[in-house]
Amino acid sequence: MPARSARPGFVLDVDRSTPPTLFWHGEQYHLERLPAGSRVVYPPEALPALEHPDAAIRHALLNPLGDSQPLPSLLRAGMRLTICFDDISLPLPPMRRPDVRQRVIEAVLDMAAEAGVDDVVLIAALALHRRMTEQELRHALGDRVYDAFAPQGLLTQLDAEDPESMLHLGTTDAGEDVEISKRAATSDLIVYVNINLVAMDGGHKSVATGLASYRSLRHHHNVRTMQHSRSFMDQHRSELHSSNWRMGRHIAACGIKIFQIETTLNSNTFPEQFAFLQRREWEWTARDRATFLGVSKSLDRTPARLARSIFQSIRSPHQMQSVQAGEVEAVHEVTTRNVYRQQLVEVQGQSDILTMGLPYICPYNVNSIMNPILVACLGLGYFFNLYRGKPLVREGGVVIMRHPTPWAFHPVHHPSYIDFFEQVLAETTDPLEIESKFEEGFATDPWYVHLYRTSYAYHGVHPFYMWYWCAHALQHLGGVILVGGDPKAVRRMGFKPASTMRDALEMAEDVVGRDPSITHMHTPPLLIADVK
Repeated sequence: MPARSARPGFVLDVDRSTPPTLFWHGEQYHLERLPAGSRVVYPPEALPALEHPDAAIRHALLNPLGDSQPLPSLLRAGMRLTICFDDISLPLPPMRRPDVRQRVIEAVLDMAAEAGVDDVVLIAALALHRRMTEQELRHALGDRVYDAFAPQGLLTQLDAEDPESMLHLGTTDAGEDVEISKRAATSDLIVYVNINLVAMDGGHKSVATGLASYRSLRHHHNVRTMQHSRSFMDQHRSELHSSNWRMGRHIAACGIKIFQIETTLNSNTFPEQFAFLQRREWEWTARDRATFLGVSKSLDRTPARLARSIFQSIRSPHQMQSVQAGEVEAVHEVTTRNVYRQQLVEVQGQSDILTMGLPYICPYNVNSIMNPILVACLGLGYFFNLYRGKPLVREGGVVIMRHPTPWAFHPVHHPSYIDFFEQVLAETTDPLEIESKFEEGFATDPWYVHLYRTSYAYHGVHPFYMWYWCAHALQHLGGVILVGGDPKAVRRMGFKPASTMRDALEMAEDVVGRDPSITHMHTPPLLIADVK
C-alpha cells in the first residue's frame, strides 16, 4: 500500500459504534467486536521511503558516523575483506527485489573493486539458524552477486559447529566466551550489512550474535537474561543487549575492525491486494470490505498447506527508510532513532488484558511452518515485548492470542523442535527446569549437529531459545489463552485453549477480575508501544 501520509500511531477507545477489529489468525484473519471501553493501538503509517536509495547508500559509505573513515579509505589491494549479512529471518515478509542487502553489498563490492581488493568472502550470519537455499540467497543478494561468488566458494554460510572455522577470542570482563567466525576475525576489515526490522536488531548484536557459536550464545540466550530484560526494544534496559555490547567491545579491543552498515525499512508491509490489512477498520472503503470478505471466504475453503504456500509467496513492498554506516555504536544510535520514528506509539497506562492476532510468519518459519513453539515465541517473546517503558499488560494480567496453532512441524527445518515439543514440554514447561535438565543434551546431540551443518535444520538448541524468549512474559503474566488453536497443542505448552474471543475474555476474568481493561495490539505492521 503506497504511503498516503505519515500519520502517527493512534490509540482508539472502543465504543458501541466502533466497527469490528481485525485479528490475524495465522493464514487467516477474523473480525472481532471488542467490548466497549477497550482500546486498540494502531501503528503509525509508513514513512516516506528514500527517493534515491542507491545514492543514499553511497553517501552513507562515504560519510560514515563515529570515528570511522570513509569506506574507500579502509580498502586497499592485498587486504582480506569479509562482508557479512543478515540471514532469511529479516525482513518479514521477504521484500520485493532488489532486497536492501543486494543494494548495499553491490555498492561495497564496487568500491572494493575500485580499490583493487581481490580477497573478498561473503558470509551469511546464521548463528544457529538454518542454512539458506540457493533461491533464498539469490533473492537476498541478487543474481549478479550470487553468480560472482557462489561458484567459487566465496559465498559461505556460518557453520558455528565447525571448530576449524571458528576462533575463540577470550572472555569479557563478565566471563562471557567470545567465539566468532575465524574468517571474519582474521580479516583486515569486516563489513556487516544489517536490516533493522525492530529496535532489538543491529548494533553489536550483528557480529557478536550473528557470527557466534553456541559457546558464546549461551551467555545471553538463556532464561536469566530474558527474565532480567525489561524491554528488548530498549537497549539500555535489556540484559541481552548488555551482554552483546560487552562482547562487541571485546571484539573491538582484540583489534578486529568492523564497518557497520544498518538500514531501516518503512512499514509498507503488504502488496495492494492486501492493503486493507494496514488500514484502520473505520476507514475501509467498499472495495476493502469486499476484498476482506472475498479473501476470508476463499481462505475458509483453502487447505492449510495451500494457504501457507500462498502467504509465504507474498513479497513485501516495504522500502528503505534510512541507511547509515561507520562505527558500530554511532551507527546504531541513529538507526534506533529511525526505527522509533517509524514504529513508536505513545500509550497511557497498562491493561488487565492484552489481545493480539498472530500472523502466519515469524523470523523462524520463512518458507516453513509456524509450529506451536514458534507461535508461543511470536506472541510472548516478540509481540509482548514490543514496548518501551512498561508492557501493555499489567503484572499478573492475561494475554489472549489468536492463532490456529496446529500440531505441525517442518521435518527438515525443525527436527529438534519435534522432540522438544513431544518430550521436553510433556515433562515440564518451566524455562529454568528445561534449561538445567535438557539444554546441553539437545545442544550437543550429534544428529542435530549433523542436520544443522549439512541440511537446512535449525540447531538442536534453537527450540530452547524460542521458549526462553517467552520467559519474561511467563514470569510477568497471570495467564495465557489461545483462541482457535489445537487444544492439545495449546495445553502441551501450559496455556488455556478457547474456541471464541468471547470465551477467552470470560476465562480471563477468572484471573484479573470482573470488568477488566482491555488493549488490543493491531499488528502487523509492527509498532512499539511507548507505555507511560
